[in-house]
Amino acid sequence: MRRVLAVTLGVALVFSLGLTACKKKEQQPVPQAPGMMPPGGAMQPGQMPPGGAMPPGQMPPGGAMPPGQMPPGGAMPPGQAAPGHGGISVPKVEMKIIVPDSVKGKWSGVILIVEDKSSKKKQEFKVNLNSDLKIPNSNLKVAVGDFLPNFKMDGSTITSTSNDPANPAVRVKVYEGEKEVFKGWLYSKFPAIHPFEHPKYGINLKEGIKKG
Repeated sequence: MRRVLAVTLGVALVFSLGLTACKKKEQQPVPQAPGMMPPGGAMQPGQMPPGGAMPPGQMPPGGAMPPGQMPPGGAMPPGQAAPGHGGISVPKVEMKIIVPDSVKGKWSGVILIVEDKSSKKKQEFKVNLNSDLKIPNSNLKVAVGDFLPNFKMDGSTITSTSNDPANPAVRVKVYEGEKEVFKGWLYSKFPAIHPFEHPKYGINLKEGIKKG
């Protein structure tokens, strides 16, 4: 009888130890092979997923983006440049002005229309090319440069395709006191394109003046 009881207790003890060992194995973390995500796809804090690719809408640990990648939503963190620019601003292309031989010496000046916005009055002024117009009762000065009767912009070049006034334009600089407040072209047929903007005065090109 004692021998049977001892055998029974021994079997029970072995079975109990076996169950304890199985539970410990189940509780141990399963090592992940390279390139595999953990069960459920959840990453531990401070860990990067395989290949360094983050799920959509998530930032990697520390907020640093891999080279050439944009963060979620396309917004770059302060102090960082967008991919492809390397933090260097793209230089502005300087336009080259070419006055064709068919136009050179054929025009003496232009007629500018100056509008006083407060009184709604307009005045016309004849201004020679490469000279200045002082607008009366103001501290504005208009420096008139090249005149192109048929303005055309092609790439980085500005020129006139003919001597016919099909699209007249004049290059001007406007100074308020000693400060340059405008630099560009005034278009007779398209005055709304890059106009001179001022709270009190408007300046437009009426036409060119041909040499007699």
